[in-house]
Amino acid sequence: MTRLVMKQHNKLFSTAVPGLLWLLACAGQADTSRTTNVNVPTDTIQAIQPAVITEPVKFDSDDPAIWINSKNPAQSLIIGTDKSAEGALYVFDLQGKIKQIVSGLQRPNNVDIAYGLVLNGKRTDFAVTTERITHKLRFFSLPDMQPIDDGGIPVFEGETEKQYRDGMGIAVYTNKKGQLYAIVGRKTGPQDGSYLWQYLLSDNGAGKVKATLVRKFGHYSGKKEIESIAVDNEAGYVYYSDEQYGVRQYYADPEKGNQELSVFGTTGFTEDHEGISIYKTAPAKGYILVSDQGASKFQIFSREGTTHKLLKVVKVSATHSDGSDVVNVPLNDTFRHGLFVVMSDDRTFHYYRWEDIAGKQLQYAPTKK
Repeated sequence: MTRLVMKQHNKLFSTAVPGLLWLLACAGQADTSRTTNVNVPTDTIQAIQPAVITEPVKFDSDDPAIWINSKNPAQSLIIGTDKSAEGALYVFDLQGKIKQIVSGLQRPNNVDIAYGLVLNGKRTDFAVTTERITHKLRFFSLPDMQPIDDGGIPVFEGETEKQYRDGMGIAVYTNKKGQLYAIVGRKTGPQDGSYLWQYLLSDNGAGKVKATLVRKFGHYSGKKEIESIAVDNEAGYVYYSDEQYGVRQYYADPEKGNQELSVFGTTGFTEDHEGISIYKTAPAKGYILVSDQGASKFQIFSREGTTHKLLKVVKVSATHSDGSDVVNVPLNDTFRHGLFVVMSDDRTFHYYRWEDIAGKQLQYAPTKK
């Protein structure tokens, strides 16, 4: 994936960040149509250049997530995974400088950010990553990156098939009531519609994170794996990349059932479908960006409802990109209309201005006055 993404992708300020969310919740109409790649504008001659390239991680950059500092957006952070048996989470500033390294993680794969989980009576922002070797989720408070999980929370318990417990993708869904859910993918899994597992997050009574399994869902083609997961909090959808097949869409709310709402992006990809990010321009409108890994491109689809039209394909200078994340708010003088962060296989993460990704074809989110 993101691989998240928005990751989660869904990094417009959540309802847990008062006064900073101007997009309202909106859900679309169900549809099972698929997109095609006909007559779509493509930036093929010259790759878009990043505004910033981070300092390198030690082993293997994989997936980023963006934490927005509600008090001072210019002090926002990017959390990136270093996917190794001796891996880490890297904390970067908006200039790409390493601010902190959380080491000692055993193959952290994807990472996501969420806001406002109540622990010890206090609203807590956090980063969560899948630790593949230990079959756990690891939670860290933000911005201090202190562990809040008592050493990790086991996932996919009871599974015995090879790699069925090897966590990869992660996205956090925040519903309109303020409840938070972790949606987790793995290296491989069954084809019976139960590939993803969803956990309700809460306080364990001692100020640490507790995860309670609430559903199993999600079809799987069996072609490769499912890694990138992204949630659209306002619209209430979850998306994931079924690699070498397409992007699948479901309701994020477990009470709405496990019906697959759409499959899109089934043609025109060079290799794997990877990172998914969601840029929001208005209630229920915006774009879904999906990494075409082998081509170092992103295919950009419409966000509305369940019919996702391919609008544009952009080539980036980041190579063989897995994970990505995007926000639509002004952060500093460089990122006035949002920030798109992309993993590159040279152990770095690239920061792009939304203006450069959008070009003349796509819109910007309105700037709050």
